[in-house]
Amino acid sequence: MLASSAFAGKLAIVIDDFGYRPSQENQILALSPNISVAVLPNAPHAREMAVKAHNQGHEVLIHLPMAPLSKQPLEKDTLRPEMGSSEIERIIRDAVNKVPHAVGLNNHMGSAMTSNLFGMQKVMQSLEQYNLYFLDSMTIGNSQAMRAANGTRVKVIKRKVFLDDNQNEADIRTQFNRAVQVARRTGSAIAIGHPHPSTVRVLKQMLSDLPADITLVRPSSLLNETYTDTSTPTQPTTPQSKPPKTPPRNPFRGVQLCKPKQPIEPVYVTTYFNVLIESIGAAQSRAITYLRQQWPATTEHQPTEMP
Repeated sequence: MLASSAFAGKLAIVIDDFGYRPSQENQILALSPNISVAVLPNAPHAREMAVKAHNQGHEVLIHLPMAPLSKQPLEKDTLRPEMGSSEIERIIRDAVNKVPHAVGLNNHMGSAMTSNLFGMQKVMQSLEQYNLYFLDSMTIGNSQAMRAANGTRVKVIKRKVFLDDNQNEADIRTQFNRAVQVARRTGSAIAIGHPHPSTVRVLKQMLSDLPADITLVRPSSLLNETYTDTSTPTQPTTPQSKPPKTPPRNPFRGVQLCKPKQPIEPVYVTTYFNVLIESIGAAQSRAITYLRQQWPATTEHQPTEMP
């Protein structure tokens, strides 16, 4: 007996990187209209593929480049944490204009950007103006996307499985089955893939034999699902939150006397004069003779401290 659709696991599949290879992307569009596509806004065929996907019933997302932690070439207008709000708003506004019919946005790369709370808060504030949801591709475990969306109207949903990190068909089938298991166990799952020939072949096969208790859905139908924020809070890096600079140390704080560890041995007056005579020399001995005549004889053996 087939399971009721009301109790079926919901599986959403999003194919990223649309806009560069229309011949392969058209094969994705020929599959179920419930497969959604994410379009790179600065790709040469971005507008063409977004319009075509929408006209064929597919849900369209903006696949917006965001800065990764790794060092690699970046797409034009890649969002970076240090960008100001106006620059982020400009990039998102430009992306919305280049990808018509988009109802959501997900990140292309983005481990550095999505793990930065202050940067993602600026993204969410901008997305709120366009009524776009955010699909977190989860390119890093400690993504701050859900935390950053607090206080805004932006809905955040999460990718659970990557289909084709490895383009081997057997591995892609394994990942597809894993997505089915997650959807079955938790009620829903979002899987992300790419328009590789091997991915197209696996999807044709697996979708034709989709289990009866699994329903293929669009990501927007999962906006009211419960998602747990498993991120660790991070301190926003803002100009105001930087620690105050330590004032330079003032080296002129007076002279501190060092107490001797042992009592100072006394130096007698005779020794004092002998040292002076040796230092000044015989030519200046008249002054020494005068001092001796003026010095009371009774103090001859009284100790005095050298400074």
